Amino acid sequence: MREKLLSIIEKNSRMDVKELAIVLGVEEVTVLNELAAMEEEGIICGYHTMIDWDKIDSQRVMALIEVRVTPQRGRGFEQIAERIYQYPEVTSTYLMSGGYDFMVTIEGRSLKEVSMFVTEKLSTIEDVTSTATHFILKKYKDHGTVMKKKKKDERETVIL
Repeated sequence: MREKLLSIIEKNSRMDVKELAIVLGVEEVTVLNELAAMEEEGIICGYHTMIDWDKIDSQRVMALIEVRVTPQRGRGFEQIAERIYQYPEVTSTYLMSGGYDFMVTIEGRSLKEVSMFVTEKLSTIEDVTSTATHFILKKYKDHGTVMKKKKKDERETVIL
């Protein structure tokens, strides 16, 4: 039941307990207890609302930063990751395989602000050897949700 419950709330965290109980075929109290247990265990880490910031008048710039590091003996990647994710501008930090070590997502009010953060804060961390900044120009799909639904073609078909 846990995996099914998690799959449901991952797609729609606003579904109420009564609906969840019906879908899962269990009592509401069972759902409440399971949710509380998974929050306590750290399986459920938070609840988020996905917002299409392009649809409001908001000065918001997001960027993906590739970060290469040289981990120090005995400290590994954990200490570097913690130093990076402590910055309020950082919205996510992932340890990666491949050509770089971390993928860091940051937000700012302008391209300059994001660039200055990378230049003055991120790239100056002792173990960081290089960074590459990729600005997000437009989101098409995020967390499994298509950001802009296709408009239905309402033109009438005419055959000559």
